[in-house]
Amino acid sequence: MGEDVERLKRRTPLLEYLRQHNWAGRPAGRFEYVGLCPLHKESQPSFYVNARKDVFYCHGCGQGGDLIRFVQLSSGLSFRRSLASLDPESAPKADSSAVIEEAATFYQQQLDRCPEALDYLHRRGVHDPALLRELGIGYAPGGTLRRYLTAPSHSFDVLRRIGLINARGADALYQRIVFPLRQGEHIVNLYGRSIGVAFAHRFLPGSKGGLYAWEKVRNCAEVILVEGLFDYVALRQAGFHNVTCSLGTQLNREQLRQLCEGERTVYLTFDVDQNQSGQQAAEQLAHRLVVHGISARRVLLPEGHDPNSFFVQGGDPHQFQSLLEAAQP
Repeated sequence: MGEDVERLKRRTPLLEYLRQHNWAGRPAGRFEYVGLCPLHKESQPSFYVNARKDVFYCHGCGQGGDLIRFVQLSSGLSFRRSLASLDPESAPKADSSAVIEEAATFYQQQLDRCPEALDYLHRRGVHDPALLRELGIGYAPGGTLRRYLTAPSHSFDVLRRIGLINARGADALYQRIVFPLRQGEHIVNLYGRSIGVAFAHRFLPGSKGGLYAWEKVRNCAEVILVEGLFDYVALRQAGFHNVTCSLGTQLNREQLRQLCEGERTVYLTFDVDQNQSGQQAAEQLAHRLVVHGISARRVLLPEGHDPNSFFVQGGDPHQFQSLLEAAQP
């Protein structure tokens, strides 16, 4: 990696790159040139380039560095994408996690720019900006992700393989609120919650990982387990911090292992729907947990409610705490 970067810089000297991009500098010494800074507006030249050391420094804005650093500053790109813009062959090959991380960052940037997404969140009772930032929640407006990720870093084939775009090049999570799903420090998947009825909710291909935000609650003696991410957000906003989410009523092997890795009480807070599927799933999971030596209690919400709708329609933390205290084995 280091050798590749040095070869790239030798192949494209900084002064030559600047001149190719219309920078005009006059000699200011044996190896030095000075001109107006391309990084900020100024009337007196303060941007110096040392052709022998292949570095720059601006006395006006205080920025300095080599060719890669200049591209980062002038184009607003990461180190990886700066390399790719100079020479795609020299850039390190991105793994799926890194690409998904970039997509998640892009979606987070779009959220505040899209009134339809903010309106949907408001209707779902989501109103805490700090929590939105903490969870990295974003929005996929469609039409721009491919341009953002392929200019210049990642090929169409890479984005298609990961599942971020479909065969036509369209954003696979189009018109969905996007939740990053993390495993430790890395994003392993994205979950898109449709803001309308035209599109189904979806994950990217691959595993959804373990329990949502498990690292925050793994040492708690009591854990509230919900099935949906908006249920999770509703309880966090209400002041309940010992919450995790299974992303559905059927736990995978890793999620079950996480719940059973220590002594604790798990409060199963699944939807109370008309067909009783949520409560049936809670009853089956409670039995599995008890077999593994875990205390499990089923929280009975009012009929037709999940935790999110409970709070949206007027429920308060005191009332929910009463439901926890009345939970059944």
